[in-house]
Amino acid sequence: MAWILWLVAILLLFLLILLAASIRVVKEYERGVIFRLGRLVGAKGPGLFFIIPIVDSMVKVDLRTAVFDVPPQEVITKDNVTTKVNAVVYYRVVDPEKAVTEVENYSYATAQIALTTIRSVIGQAELDELLSEREKLNQRLQSIIDEATDPWGIKVSAVEIKDVMLPEGMQRAMAAQAEAERERRRRIIAAEGEFQAAKKIAEAAEVLAKQKGGLFIRMLQTITEATEEKASTVIIPFPVEMLEPLGLLRTQTRENSGSSGSSSGSSSGGSGGASAE
Repeated sequence: MAWILWLVAILLLFLLILLAASIRVVKEYERGVIFRLGRLVGAKGPGLFFIIPIVDSMVKVDLRTAVFDVPPQEVITKDNVTTKVNAVVYYRVVDPEKAVTEVENYSYATAQIALTTIRSVIGQAELDELLSEREKLNQRLQSIIDEATDPWGIKVSAVEIKDVMLPEGMQRAMAAQAEAERERRRRIIAAEGEFQAAKKIAEAAEVLAKQKGGLFIRMLQTITEATEEKASTVIIPFPVEMLEPLGLLRTQTRENSGSSGSSSGSSSGGSGGASAE
């Protein structure tokens, strides 16, 4: 009777061990790929499920987005400039079965594809494109890497170029070029300002010449602006009429009348000659 109890106890213990070995728990962000006698059964999860001990085996696959930091790669651009570029790649598993059966190590394979693609794409771009059109290169890298890893069940969501390291000589040359460009823009803006100011001054002078007393009012305004707020400048207006006793205005008037008289005499002589004929 005792040996029967021992046998039942052993059987119960064996059943408990088999039950414990058949229970599998997969988290929400994981999937369990089941193989039965070496053949693929499928992916299960998340949650609790059972497998056949000894016959079945399971491989867990993480579905969360993984990040691969590409180390600095020394690349020669299309215009023969040596530079170092580092980037970051974001990818995740969308098909656990392919990620297990189609490639030995999908993480390492994706990293190597990213390295070779970055070196190839950067080598086909010029330095100006690498510096100014980085978003375009990021989209191109993402498209190429995603297409290469799609048969493995991998989805590359983004590729971002983080930094572009240039030689010191190239940095000094670019700084000199940028400084020359800024100086050119400064001179163009200053010249345009001078041109616009000259046009406005000419228009203002024309308006003042047409309006009687406008020049005198402008002179008074200039005197007010020059002597305001404790200015040390003293301005004494000098009337033009005071020049008449000195004969300056008379001389100028005589010269003007003489020139007009000579012009009228020449015109009358010409007419008289014509009548004599």
